[in-house]
Amino acid sequence: MTTMYRKLAIPPLPRHLEAELRRKIDGKTKPLGALGRLETLALQLGLVQGTLTPQLREPRVIVFAGDHGIAAEGVSAYPQDVTWQMVMNFLGGGAAVNVLARDVGMDVVVVDAGVNHDFGAHAGLLHAKIANGTRNSALEAAMTTVQAEDALDRGIRIAREAHAGGCNVLALGEMGIANTSAAALLLHKLAGVGLEIATGRGTGLDDDGLARKLVVLARAAARTGRNIAPLVALAEYGGFEIAMMATAQCSPP
Repeated sequence: MTTMYRKLAIPPLPRHLEAELRRKIDGKTKPLGALGRLETLALQLGLVQGTLTPQLREPRVIVFAGDHGIAAEGVSAYPQDVTWQMVMNFLGGGAAVNVLARDVGMDVVVVDAGVNHDFGAHAGLLHAKIANGTRNSALEAAMTTVQAEDALDRGIRIAREAHAGGCNVLALGEMGIANTSAAALLLHKLAGVGLEIATGRGTGLDDDGLARKLVVLARAAARTGRNIAPLVALAEYGGFEIAMMATAQCSPP
């Protein structure tokens, strides 16, 4: 069966509108370039939307949440339970993203992509759970290929459902204890960046914690070869929330 993500095709920007958009921006009652980066942003929005009159409708923040089996290796300063606790904080409106979103009039929606917790029904929560977290990628593949493809497809559906509901502006975020380890491993495998460069302190590891994290990630990376296909890398080292976010951000309606 052909999965949805294989059919993704982002159309090119309509560059034929660029000159007219610039004329419209420059024709406002102001000195040329006086609005600085706002003018660059206005041009970008016009090109993305393919119109001389871009509009922002029902903007939304979507936070994808998922747990990671590699957390069992002690690569984070916090335990895995913090993932679901932070999800509840998002749903209660108490996190920094909630404050920022309220300030600019954006809704916040949380997606349970694979948290090791049963949330039940909550306003603002989308249930898209693949499993109760990935497996420990230091020992084995984080997910199966089928699970990776399922997560990619669910990201597309979530973005398209938001658009169908009237939203044309999405800001994407993530939550998941140990997901910086998954991100570092993906960057290492897909972009060839050394682990010592790709790996950071995450939630605030001290020097000993960072050294331990590097040892764990090196062991995980050694399980597979240097050149592996993107889908294989995602299945071996990624997270459900990472996969969904990847396709949600590039899913034209």
